[in-house]
Amino acid sequence: MPLPREESKLWTPAARVCRSASLPFSFASFTAVGTTEAADSQTGERFPVLVRYEVSKALGGPREALSGDITSAFVSLGSLVIEKDRMRKSVFFICWTLLSCCWSTQAEIFTSIGQMTDLIYTEKELVQSLREYIKAEEFKLAAVKSWANKLDALTRVSTSDPEGYLAHPVNAYKLMKRLNTEWSELESLVLQNPAEEFISNMSIHRQFFPDEEDQTGAAKALMRLQDTYQLDSEAFSRGKLPGMHSNALLTVDDCFDMGKTAYNDADYYHAVLWMQQSLKQLDAGEEAEVSKADILDYLSYSVYQMGDLPRAIELTRRLVAIEPSHQRAGGNLRYYERLLFKQLNEQNQTYQPPSEEPIQLGTYSRPQDHLPEREAYEALCRGEGLQMTEARRSRLSCRYQDGKGNPRLLLKPMKEEDEWDSPHIVRYLDVLSHEEIEKIKELAKPRLARATVRDPKTGILTTANYRVSKSAWLEGEDDPVVDRVNLRIQDITGLTVDTAELLQVANYGVGGQYEPHYDFSRVSSSAHH
Repeated sequence: MPLPREESKLWTPAARVCRSASLPFSFASFTAVGTTEAADSQTGERFPVLVRYEVSKALGGPREALSGDITSAFVSLGSLVIEKDRMRKSVFFICWTLLSCCWSTQAEIFTSIGQMTDLIYTEKELVQSLREYIKAEEFKLAAVKSWANKLDALTRVSTSDPEGYLAHPVNAYKLMKRLNTEWSELESLVLQNPAEEFISNMSIHRQFFPDEEDQTGAAKALMRLQDTYQLDSEAFSRGKLPGMHSNALLTVDDCFDMGKTAYNDADYYHAVLWMQQSLKQLDAGEEAEVSKADILDYLSYSVYQMGDLPRAIELTRRLVAIEPSHQRAGGNLRYYERLLFKQLNEQNQTYQPPSEEPIQLGTYSRPQDHLPEREAYEALCRGEGLQMTEARRSRLSCRYQDGKGNPRLLLKPMKEEDEWDSPHIVRYLDVLSHEEIEKIKELAKPRLARATVRDPKTGILTTANYRVSKSAWLEGEDDPVVDRVNLRIQDITGLTVDTAELLQVANYGVGGQYEPHYDFSRVSSSAHH
């Protein structure tokens, strides 16, 4: 049966090649997905082929197959590559072979049982391709089901107590990571085939997703908590944090991503801690997407940046042993060895092998930063500050306070409790009802914005990494509850709010903080001009 004119024109060069038994049948590149080209070696004319093959030597089967028909020659060229897009390429393969069969009929295959026998194997290849297509569909569906089951269980826990769930900093970090990274991976999986409803929902909700900055910020928050409470990466990875009653685990890949966040910020101290933890979990047999070579690559260079040449050399040697052709490892190793040899000569010392103890918290000193009060500040957070003697503590008390006879507090006085004697610091309990708290949170939530500080040089409000929170400002006209709270503050303190700032609602996220600071604004003289 003759082909339509366009198809006959498309496949004519191939027909000419196959009819010439003495001409080799050659293909061009096989790197294109689903489409490549065949060439007529006599004229150089090229034509498209809707398939991709993977071969390791010169293309083509036995020379006698080339003198027979394009179908048998084509089938013998190689095995179909099945990857993430294997469904699409299976379809291409099926379409190509069907076209080949039609064209081969024109070449009078039916006149030869021997040639028709080749069609049996062609059909077998078709069935195999069809099964691969079905397998790929099932694989995709199974992957999506696995995602759904995991996230269904996860969201049942998180939505039962959102604030309690997010109180665990690892949960908060993994929420950032899931929405910024992993949900996008699920989107790519579903996009392999049309999934309009899912993509529509993704498009609607994507505007509310965290971005790369959020994921990075959450990772840095974990590192800040790690430093403040002197926790090693093992404790964090296993979710064993003080005050936390449930464990949220970090995988090898989570730890690797934490290390990369630090590395990309030139924070080699934390990069070492987290890459070491990632390597430790991988060596313990935990499954991961990241390779040991990638971990060693980051770890060895970060250790070098921390000034530990012997250990950097040992880690780089491990990397070279795993991946001898690594583009940087060999050069780095030679450089580290020369540098260590030079240092030992200059200091007249002999080589000492690196410690066999694994890298852990305390192996390297944390670099100093901009805050002179850092150690005292973190000690206070750990409850290690100035301790009150029992005699002083015994003089602290709690009482009902009526605001020196304030009429509104006579019937319902405030609960006042001493926190410190000198200076005298008190705490007021149950100032707001549960309903008032919920209403204030409801009013503030849509207005929350990153808290700012005033730049001392310009006088302009700006964000700062030492103030990690969001805040909102509420006015009396927003809701009667704001006026009631302001009035209550006046009654308790005996002060007026007429000249005070608006009621501020602050919300601290994972690892949120406001480092020690002066609570007044300073504008440089240059800002006045």
